[in-house]
Amino acid sequence: MKHIHDAVYCPPNMAEVVLLGIAQDGGRPQPGCNKSCCIGLSLDEHSYPTSLGIIEQDKIHIIDVTRQLANQLQFLENQIPSDIWLTHAHFGHVDGLGLFGRETINAKGINLHVSKQMIELINQTPQWKLMMDQGVFVIDEITDNQPKENSEFIMTPILVPHRAELSDMHAFILRGENKSLLYLPDHDTWEETLAMHNAENIRQWLKDLQIDVALIDGTFWSSDELKGRAQEKVPHPPIEQTLEMLGYKQQGDPDIFFFHLNHTNPVYDEWSEQHTQVVEMGWKVAKQGMKISL
Repeated sequence: MKHIHDAVYCPPNMAEVVLLGIAQDGGRPQPGCNKSCCIGLSLDEHSYPTSLGIIEQDKIHIIDVTRQLANQLQFLENQIPSDIWLTHAHFGHVDGLGLFGRETINAKGINLHVSKQMIELINQTPQWKLMMDQGVFVIDEITDNQPKENSEFIMTPILVPHRAELSDMHAFILRGENKSLLYLPDHDTWEETLAMHNAENIRQWLKDLQIDVALIDGTFWSSDELKGRAQEKVPHPPIEQTLEMLGYKQQGDPDIFFFHLNHTNPVYDEWSEQHTQVVEMGWKVAKQGMKISL
């Protein structure tokens, strides 16, 4: 496996990341859900769809843009980002793009970092194409394993297998002065992801990538969580499988946080048996608004 990070340097200043959301695309509470997981939640129990803010001294970046952008920008002192990075085209990760247009923010010249397949989709989607023509976004194509240098961190897209009805899917590695972080909200199965990257197991893969902090797909707790729906149509590695593959945290392991949590996921409840199991094994459930210095 080729490690492109061996040839890059760490920038001199320290970027900070802020987790702007921890929920799966539908958020929590999810529209149309009348179950106990969504009914009667207090405002501090609401969770926004997954997104990550990155703060440099001179600019703000966001990975994935959701319809909860107004609330999520409050974590960034309501600053408009100069750069947007998209993992893939599923609605919860892109449905905030329209908010940058004339009807709302009326932004100009925002750098939109996307894959070749996403560029093709943007050009085929009338609303997004119109925003491009109006100068809202400036396209910058990202390429698998090719780092992009910023003022205080380096961003590297990593191709991972995930339902490709509309586009491919890239996780992102952020490398700062002191830490590296993996942002992996979605992928289909560990078997496919590890095979794609020639890794025998999760621990080896993260070690190969030299990751200090990993935000990884924790959409479902178990494979039978969605009652009445075909799980194979919404594939994600369940947390209990990931825990079985990882075992207990060992010395030298990265900090792993589960996020992109479906509204049905029992780990939202800090007193649940499932949340307790994650913590007792040495891993963590992500918190909305948490900050990590790179």
